[in-house]
Amino acid sequence: MWKPESLDPENWDDMRKLVHQAVDDSLDYLESIRDRAVWQPAGEDVLQQLKTRAPLEPQGARRAYDDFVSLIRPYQLGNSHPRFWGWYLGGGTVIGALGEFLAAMENSSVAGGNHIGVHVEKQVLDWCRQMVGFPDEASGVLVSGASIGNIIALAVARHVMSEVDVRAHGVAGLARPVAFYTSVEAHSSVQRALELLGLGSCCLRKVRVTERYAIDTDELQQMIDRDRAADVHPWGVIGTAGTTNTGAVDDLATLAAICRKEKMWFHVDGAIGAIVALSSAHRHVVRGMEEADSLTMDLHKWMQVPFEAGCVFVKRRADHRDTFTTTPEYLERHERGISAGDFWLSDYGPQLSRGFRALKIWLSIKEQGTARYARLVDRCMSLAQQFSIRLGETAELKLLAPVVLNIVCFRYDPGGMSPDALNELNRELVMRLQESGVAVPSYTTLDGRFCMRVAFANHRTRAEDLDIFVDAALKLGEKLSRFGRTAE
Repeated sequence: MWKPESLDPENWDDMRKLVHQAVDDSLDYLESIRDRAVWQPAGEDVLQQLKTRAPLEPQGARRAYDDFVSLIRPYQLGNSHPRFWGWYLGGGTVIGALGEFLAAMENSSVAGGNHIGVHVEKQVLDWCRQMVGFPDEASGVLVSGASIGNIIALAVARHVMSEVDVRAHGVAGLARPVAFYTSVEAHSSVQRALELLGLGSCCLRKVRVTERYAIDTDELQQMIDRDRAADVHPWGVIGTAGTTNTGAVDDLATLAAICRKEKMWFHVDGAIGAIVALSSAHRHVVRGMEEADSLTMDLHKWMQVPFEAGCVFVKRRADHRDTFTTTPEYLERHERGISAGDFWLSDYGPQLSRGFRALKIWLSIKEQGTARYARLVDRCMSLAQQFSIRLGETAELKLLAPVVLNIVCFRYDPGGMSPDALNELNRELVMRLQESGVAVPSYTTLDGRFCMRVAFANHRTRAEDLDIFVDAALKLGEKLSRFGRTAE
């Protein structure tokens, strides 16, 4: 006979004390975050401890938590820190973390059915749809982020634009080549989506950009015309509201007009910039986004919802549902009971196992309100402009791209160095800044020039952080330009 054994705590009081301590420790960690380095690598002794085999017998909750405190907490990515400006990552919030905890405690699966999680996600989708100006009849679904959102949106485009039933016959049934168009600055997930959808990277036309790193619409039109003349079927255009490299925004209104004229699908990757529509002072920058057939946005970026949190919208609900819906016997819908309800989220994407990620978003929006998010957009864009002005006040730090949203690209240039030497200097400078713990910039290459890149998306960043970073960059840059890699 097997002894009945639950995974619940053997002693609820002990577990309650541990959970309370973990919450207090976490709040203390965030409250004092400025007192620590932004990032530090884990040493070999730590990594070795993470290579041991799984324990056969229970070690207990206290031991597990203590190991987290010593082995994991000190060496995380660091994007909650106010001077983490690498890539484009939000800093998270306490209310969002609480939502994650509460959702995990209930452990609901939100594929569909007659329970509150479905209705909360529907309300969150309605709120986000209203933020970006999509109509009431649009459909949406929460996803892990814009990378998955782009796959879903382009799957709908494939379904709608295809001359054959691709769900039944696949892309092998296509009678002629197809093409999608996007800028050379578009996110890599666009190409990955087309590859995963069986269309191949060969169908993606990457259009050159203007001096502002936005898609060249004249070149786009010429490419469409050439493809039509070659009996290639132009299926769609992917515009970007906030490119990863520079924060550039395509001329979305013109792209929408081209797609209407050419009867093509218009998708907007708004992972970074969709939220700008909340700001009355800056929403003109993303004008035309609301005309898209589909749109992705990330909530774990500027809105600071803890990872993962994104959504994708499709303007015509029937197109969206027809692309994905499948109802096996075990998911048959009924008029009553727990399987009732005509809105099943699993009908709008590939996931059947879906967590209650809507709760942390719902709590975040209720706590903060959309007006505060709009002010955060304005403040981050103001910080980027202040930083670009600060760069202009130094002889050695050179701005390399226009500042459209909240991303600034620049590099250290003391003068008198070859292009290759200057690239190597800035590559080493990025590493030194990260390893110093003062700040975490990321990097990119623009027109062959390796440069530093900072994305002001952290709600904890203050104006004085800019001076701290500039001073550190100038000091380290001067040492490296004089002594090279031997500089200490």
